[in-house]
Amino acid sequence: MDPIAAQDWGLNWAWGVPLILLIVVFHAYCLGLLNREVSSKLSDTRRLQHFSSGSISVIGGAALSATILHALEGSIWAGTYRLLGALPDTKSAMLYSLNAMTSYGHTNLYLEPRWQMMGALEALNGMILFGLTTAFLFTVLQRAWSHT
Repeated sequence: MDPIAAQDWGLNWAWGVPLILLIVVFHAYCLGLLNREVSSKLSDTRRLQHFSSGSISVIGGAALSATILHALEGSIWAGTYRLLGALPDTKSAMLYSLNAMTSYGHTNLYLEPRWQMMGALEALNGMILFGLTTAFLFTVLQRAWSHT
């Protein structure tokens, strides 16, 4: 590997790993806040004994909140891409970011060559975040269904 490529590789990891750590901690914190809200709403629903309205709205609200959280986290990656000059504009940075985070990919968008490892690191971050979110939503479903 030539010295410039090695330096670029190191910069990708130097930016990517702290970003992953920051976003995972932020995600876990926000899921904790959502969990507190879900618990509160489900205890109110338990008193009402109306699964069809209360519990369903809690499940929908939790899913919507998680979606917004993922979009916010994608925007943090997009902002980083813009800061580093890895993508030419905010729209393409956000689209690239959400595509990388979801592992969907997009054939017409590429990071600048020196920052391409960042896309793989964001995909890794997305897998971790979606795993945490899946576990959270599964728990919400279990708790909501136990109220029936």
